[in-house]
Amino acid sequence: MVNTASFCIIFLAQQNPIPPSLAEASTPSKPALNIANTKSWFQFYGDGFAIRVPPEFEDIMEPEDFNAGASLYGDKAKPQTFAARFASTDGSEVLSVVVRPTNQLKITDLGSINHICNAQEITDLGSIKEAAKIFVPGGATLYNARTIKIKEDEGFKTYYFYEFERDDQHVALMATVSSGKAIISGATAPSSKWDDDGVKLRSAAISLTAL
Repeated sequence: MVNTASFCIIFLAQQNPIPPSLAEASTPSKPALNIANTKSWFQFYGDGFAIRVPPEFEDIMEPEDFNAGASLYGDKAKPQTFAARFASTDGSEVLSVVVRPTNQLKITDLGSINHICNAQEITDLGSIKEAAKIFVPGGATLYNARTIKIKEDEGFKTYYFYEFERDDQHVALMATVSSGKAIISGATAPSSKWDDDGVKLRSAAISLTAL
């Protein structure tokens, strides 16, 4: 059975801001991330993003995920939770993408709401330490937090990467902002499986590209 709660926990951060001491764990310089070459993996294209999908992962998006509640609630339809979802054959490992307008992010101690509503880049949400209050839930053990710059035609685009553990779930998360929308990929697995599959899942999360 697919664990649907594991990726959603990132959005609990606004209720439980990450302690500053936890976020500060990202400040020292770190060695390069251990990731795999994903060029041979299937590349999924969504609305404004692309992501590489690990081999043998299956698309688990249901038809109702694309227009959740529209037939029942009309204009007040519940916003789509996921923009893409893939899972391992046993459902224990999940790769998800969420796209959300930045004005729907719950902000704590990140400046004025007007500033956040007009966010066009991830850096508009603050430093990687400050943005951890959005993306990393309180009570999590943070293992890694770093800024990643990816070369594009018009320069470099900034992404924030976090890796953390909470409630026996290990999460690798990549986030950026494009055209006023936050694009977030998350790869999750039980902590007991991370030693074996962590490189694959981390690589999938980091393969996120804003289009």
